[in-house]
Amino acid sequence: MTGTKSWWHSPARHFIQHLLEMTAAMFIGMGVLAMPARMLWEALGWDFMIENLVARTLVMATNMTIGMAAWMLFRGHRWRPILEMSLAMYLPFVVMYPFYFGGLAGTTGVMVVGHVLMVPAMAVVMLFRLDEYTVDHSRHRRPAAEPAELATQPEG
Repeated sequence: MTGTKSWWHSPARHFIQHLLEMTAAMFIGMGVLAMPARMLWEALGWDFMIENLVARTLVMATNMTIGMAAWMLFRGHRWRPILEMSLAMYLPFVVMYPFYFGGLAGTTGVMVVGHVLMVPAMAVVMLFRLDEYTVDHSRHRRPAAEPAELATQPEG
């Protein structure tokens, strides 16, 4: 029983939990926001946003980032780690663009490799902030702001 408890509270388990939660949140964000984005582009007549690979992948990465960032914010993470993790969403696609424009990768290759590399990109970012990602989420919670008191000066 002690081994189970120690695993449950271990840094490795917290690291894996953070990674799985953020991965799930990014795919939920992509799933929820993809159709409204497509409907918007169609309503505006912006077919290039649907047909152009760079536009499509940047919108997709943005949808995934919104879901993941919202979850991280809900879990109490600070803005800097959220921004760092958000950059990890775009990096795999950006790295693939030269291969695409150089004719070395097709549309499917960019999409598959871009998505596959997102999780390792997130893990690399997490490795630079072990203090953030190897602890329980309750440690991310910031204390509630104290209500501001009106400063009054004595008359006189």
